[in-house]
Amino acid sequence: MFYGLTKFVKNFLPKRLFYRALLIVAVPVILLQLLVTIVFFDSLWIKTNKGMTRALVGEIDTFIVAFDNENNDKDYIIDLFSIYLDLNIKYIQDKEFNFKLNERWFSPIDRSLRRELKSSIGNNKFWFSTTDYLELINIRIKYKKGYFEFLVPRDRVSSSSARLFGLWISVPAIFLIFVAILFLKNQTRPITNLAKAAEKFGRGEEVDDYRPSGSLEIRQAGYEFDKMRKRILRHLNQRSEMLSGISHDLRTPLTRMKLQLSFIKDKEISSKLGDDISEMEKMLNEYLQFTSSSQSEKNEVFDLSKLLNETVERYENDSITKDLTQNILINGRKNLLKRSFNNIIDNGLKYGKKINIKLNKNGKNIFIIIEDNGPGIPKEEYENVFKPFYKIDKGRGETKSSVGLGLSIASDIIRSHGGYVKLDKSSMNGLGVKIFLPA
Repeated sequence: MFYGLTKFVKNFLPKRLFYRALLIVAVPVILLQLLVTIVFFDSLWIKTNKGMTRALVGEIDTFIVAFDNENNDKDYIIDLFSIYLDLNIKYIQDKEFNFKLNERWFSPIDRSLRRELKSSIGNNKFWFSTTDYLELINIRIKYKKGYFEFLVPRDRVSSSSARLFGLWISVPAIFLIFVAILFLKNQTRPITNLAKAAEKFGRGEEVDDYRPSGSLEIRQAGYEFDKMRKRILRHLNQRSEMLSGISHDLRTPLTRMKLQLSFIKDKEISSKLGDDISEMEKMLNEYLQFTSSSQSEKNEVFDLSKLLNETVERYENDSITKDLTQNILINGRKNLLKRSFNNIIDNGLKYGKKINIKLNKNGKNIFIIIEDNGPGIPKEEYENVFKPFYKIDKGRGETKSSVGLGLSIASDIIRSHGGYVKLDKSSMNGLGVKIFLPA
């Protein structure tokens, strides 16, 4: 039971911290206002209005009795009560009226009038309306073959203190909530800035403009994030420098080995050694490409559909079909994304004969689907193929030379842009690579 209640509360609560904090501040204020208002209406306003209504109905009842007892000058009675009791009284003779009330059940004035008139005058002998006039209440009382019409000022049955009370209680509440909104915005802004900085850093963008601010705890988190960012950047720079040296050291002996191959007369041996050296060079190049996938390329806004068209034109292959939604703009590193698309397409052409590329946008998400008609990959291997140097050659063509970095590099680039890659079975019974990017 408690689990279900907790789940319901979690689903009901806002997702953002600002609105949750505002809810914590606003709900007690609103509940307190409602409680005070209910107590006021119950103990003061309603009771006061009930007394005023009872007094008015008593005056009307007294007038009817006086009018009934006067035999000579009934107009004098009407004028007397009209002047001294502030009642506009008319006697309409020989005319019936509809006693059906258009009562507003949500109105305490209507309920109080109905209750008091029913108690004093009797049921089906009166009618009233609180909506015919702005400042007056129309009351009709049956009398013999006609009826009395009383036009009563509204303040005779309703105290104006309710409006003043509502004003005095609402203005401070609104002011307090407004102050709370300003305070909460100021408190949540550092958290939002920290989240944006972390998101930018995750995408490989520069975040030199970030400065920790806010409360002590938030500043502490900001300082730790900045330290982590600098350590990661230092590690990446050291890795790049190390790989640059390794690249230089390895390329030199490989070049010497190529020169020495030219002196080997046995063509078969020379060919096999040449293939091995070429594979070593390819492995080295792909490894360097993988480790430098987060290089310092600047972000720019460009048309993703145009980039995919340029990528496909590079192959000059009629077996590649495409269905691209035009004018989809994205902020990212153009060359890196192009490299990831090339790796996925190369992988598809290596094992399949047909490639189909789809590009679409749904709300704030961009998705790209690259499908082939190859043998596919078993579901249990979907996660493994993203690991560097992992080769699954089972069913995907054992004769195909592969270093095992294509999908790893592609996934690394996509993640650096805030997206992710998902594998599935394609509509052509091959491998389907689904790429999701934020718009």
